[in-house]
Amino acid sequence: MNKIMLFAATAAVSILAGGVAAAAPTSSISGHLAKAPLPHEPGFKVLFAQQVDDGGAAVVSQKFEAEYASYDSQGADDFTVPKGSFWLVKEVDVTGQYFNGSGPASSENVSFFRANAKTSLPAKQVMMFAKVKGKDNGTGSFTIKLPSTLKLGAGHYFISIQANLAFSQGGEWGWENTTTAQQFGDAAAWRNPPGGFEVGCTKWGVETTCIPSGQGPDHLFSLLGTSK
Repeated sequence: MNKIMLFAATAAVSILAGGVAAAAPTSSISGHLAKAPLPHEPGFKVLFAQQVDDGGAAVVSQKFEAEYASYDSQGADDFTVPKGSFWLVKEVDVTGQYFNGSGPASSENVSFFRANAKTSLPAKQVMMFAKVKGKDNGTGSFTIKLPSTLKLGAGHYFISIQANLAFSQGGEWGWENTTTAQQFGDAAAWRNPPGGFEVGCTKWGVETTCIPSGQGPDHLFSLLGTSK
């Protein structure tokens, strides 16, 4: 196990999943592999899938309770709707894990952004579905049926999955990373707007630059729905 701990204020706060309990949110990498996401809803087809090469690391992407709000953070990863296509996104499946606790998340925030062509980072937010209650497989992988259909034309986008979870009740949630073997599209992005992790990246940055801890460059997720 390769483990990295960051210290913020008076408490150790974890950015990546680890096997050591902490007094407050913390940062480490573990070799744990999360279970596969739950089966998707019938009638939906897979529009985009990036569910291979699970490297075992998981980066925190979480909305904490007020006491730990300085650690509120978001991970994001990109996908592309091909030219000539129009997607109706109805479900998001995401592979993740709980650490420093066993969850469960009360709900998830699912956000979509246009990609900035110059920086290859999230830019204008297209849509946010707040506090959506997905099906949890028990270890932090979610099947999230969106409350309304998201219509996406051709283009380059980022998606962010953020668990709503009180650290004092269930620990942390991390979004699983790929291995370092290959990168799909642009690298994942990450931000910690309040700055509690003290690693910079209060605005969107390349995740492996914000958190250079040996994790892979992408996250595991799928988009489902229909296309025209």
